[in-house]
Formats: sequence, C-alpha cells, structure tokens
Amino acid sequence: MTQKKINVVELFAGVGGFRVGLERSSNLYDTIWANQWEPNKKMQHAYDCYVSRFGKSDSHVNEDIATAKNKIPSHDLLVGGFPCQDYSVARTGAQGIEGKKGVLWWHINDIIAQHHPSYIILENVDRLLKSPTAQRGRDFGVMLRCLNDLGYSVEWRIVNAADYGFAQRRRRVFLAAFKYSTEAHSKLTNIVNSLDDHSQYEQLYSNGFFSSIFPVQTNIETNKFSEEWLDQMSFADLPELSESFSATFYNSGIMVNGNVFSKEVTPVEIDATTLGKIRHCEPVDDKYFLKGSLEKWRRLKGAKRIQRFRPNGEPYFFSEGAICFPDYLDKPARTMLTSESSVNRSTHVIEDAVTGNFRLLTPVECERLNGFDDDWTNTGMPEKFRYFTMGNSLVVPIVEKIGHRLLEVV
Repeated sequence: MTQKKINVVELFAGVGGFRVGLERSSNLYDTIWANQWEPNKKMQHAYDCYVSRFGKSDSHVNEDIATAKNKIPSHDLLVGGFPCQDYSVARTGAQGIEGKKGVLWWHINDIIAQHHPSYIILENVDRLLKSPTAQRGRDFGVMLRCLNDLGYSVEWRIVNAADYGFAQRRRRVFLAAFKYSTEAHSKLTNIVNSLDDHSQYEQLYSNGFFSSIFPVQTNIETNKFSEEWLDQMSFADLPELSESFSATFYNSGIMVNGNVFSKEVTPVEIDATTLGKIRHCEPVDDKYFLKGSLEKWRRLKGAKRIQRFRPNGEPYFFSEGAICFPDYLDKPARTMLTSESSVNRSTHVIEDAVTGNFRLLTPVECERLNGFDDDWTNTGMPEKFRYFTMGNSLVVPIVEKIGHRLLEVV
C-alpha cells in the first residue's frame, strides 16, 4: 500500500461527493483542483456548497470545462461523474476527427491526453452500457477505444449501492482505468495472461480491482457473457468504430491491451440499511407533510396503460407499473431523482415516525441516503436545490470503498 500523496483532480464535482469519499478513506488523497459549473444557471448553488465545505481557492473553479480544462495541473488521479450523452465522432477533413459539440466526454478525453494521470475513476448512469438504442454499446465502446488509444487498461462494474449495505437502490457504472506504466495495469495483465484460453473468467472476479470491495458470486453458471474477447483494435480508427460498432456490455468487464471481455455477475449481497433507519425519529416541520386529499398521489403512483400515437399516427400503449405508496420503510429507498420533493411519481412518500402521517423526505434524509453528513447542503441554497443536488449526486460510501481499494494496488 502506498504512503505517498495522491494528487486528485475532481471534474463535475457537484457538492463534492468524490472528494468526501476519497478523503474519508485516507488522508493521502489531496484534491489539488476541482471544477463545478451548472450551465445556463445564474446561481451556482452546488459550487457555492463546495466552496463552503472545502474553502475558497483558486483551485476551486466555477467555469465551463471547455475553457477550464486548460487550467488543470498535472495530477495522479482523475475522478468525476458526467452525463450519458452521444459520444459519436465524425471525420472533419483536414481537421481529423471531432466529437459532437457540448459532449463532456471529449473534454475528459482531452484532459487525459494532456496529463496522462496514472489512475482514472469515472461514474455514470448504468444505461451508458446500452447507449444509444439504435446502436447498443457504441458509446461505451467509443470510451473504451479512446482509453485504449491513450494507453490505459480498464475494469468496470455496475454497482447497486443497496446490494452492498447502503440505504438506496442506486445503480451506477464505475470505471477504473490504469495507465500501462502502473502496477495496477500489470496486475490486470497478469490475471488475463493466466487465463486458460480466456476460459477461467472467475479469476477476474476474485482478483480484479473491484473484487474485494464489491464481491460477486463465482459458483453460479450464467449464459450472459461475451463469447469472444472484443478486439477494439480491429477497427481502422475511432470514426470507423463510431460508425460500425455495437456490442453487448454486461454489468462487469475488463479491457486489457485493447481486448474487451464482459460478463453479467451476481453480487454477494449484504443486508442493506433500510429507509426506516435513516428516517428522522424526532418531529419534522409541518411543511413536509402531504396536505388535503391523497387521491392525486395515488393516481401518480398507480399503474398506467395509456394510448399514445407515434409521429406517423400509429397508435401504441404506454405502460408503467405501480410504485409503492407510501414507500416501504423496511427496504432500501428507491433511486433518488433531481425531482425529489416535487409532486411527482418518483418522489418518495413515507410514514412519519412521530405522527404516522404521510410526508416527503427532508433534505437531511436525502443526504443520509447518499451517505453525506447531515446538513451538508445546508449552505444557503434554496431547499429545492438541496434535493436537486442529492438527486445528481453519488453514494459517498461507494467512493470510500473505491478509495481504500485503490491504495492497495498503487
């Protein structure tokens, strides 16, 4: 385990979820630069919260990453969560190739190309692995090809926080990339080289980067796996891959020296913290309680089958199942969205511990679902933005686990 400081750059920092998790895991992580910027917003509430918690500094930048990326210092570890977008590239004549404008991945790619950090930890929604619908897997394939071309091996895993003991059923894909010069890359290469004709895949799930922190069952048979190692280098260049590539990426996988293997794995589940355990035991403000008739909420939460029409006039039925009302207190919470607290189908409604009446979650309860300290976002922002930032955030203890694990392989 290293005893050297690891200089961290945090992109799309939000209210600091990556930084909090890494710093909880060790004081060896030193965040030397961070960027948070909400486009088209006059008030930058998340950035203000970040500064309130970590201090005002020239290294805390509230600026579009398109221009801020030119100010980033050299660093060891690059971290960040970013939206699932269209990662396609196009040929641009004498200019070479170019990604779609406004897509954040290409800024990340530029940063990696300039600084070549030893380690990269990225987080995204799980649908990234199936995007876009018309060419499933292409966007993730583009990401992997970019990282391969820049000299990195990769391991990824979709993690549902509730499977590993936490209070929210939040599924996110975490990607760990290691520069070829690192010991971590050598360890992944050794695992791959030890496989017997790539058939003993279980070794990847007992010795890989995520294996000890997010263990999976290795004694079950599954037909869900890529039958061949996908050779990203079989494409002439990135535009050709962007135009032609499609593949099935499952919830775990690895890329070493341009070869990609993916498999659906089953977590070794840990008893999760329930929604009831993070609920306030003391009285809460009356403003959180539902007022008047509950019929509107019951309609929102109920099952639906609605006829709609395609642009060509063809009819179809939109269906969705019922959501529990109120939410179960003896289970983990559902995934929080940015619309939490609004009159919305996805909003949590719980039975109050003191009165037994139905109410919304408080901002503090939402912070607890993501593993932040109570009142982390109570830094002057309007209450609806406290909910918004938690809907945009990640589960901090998951990052804490990743921070511990990274120190074991560097």
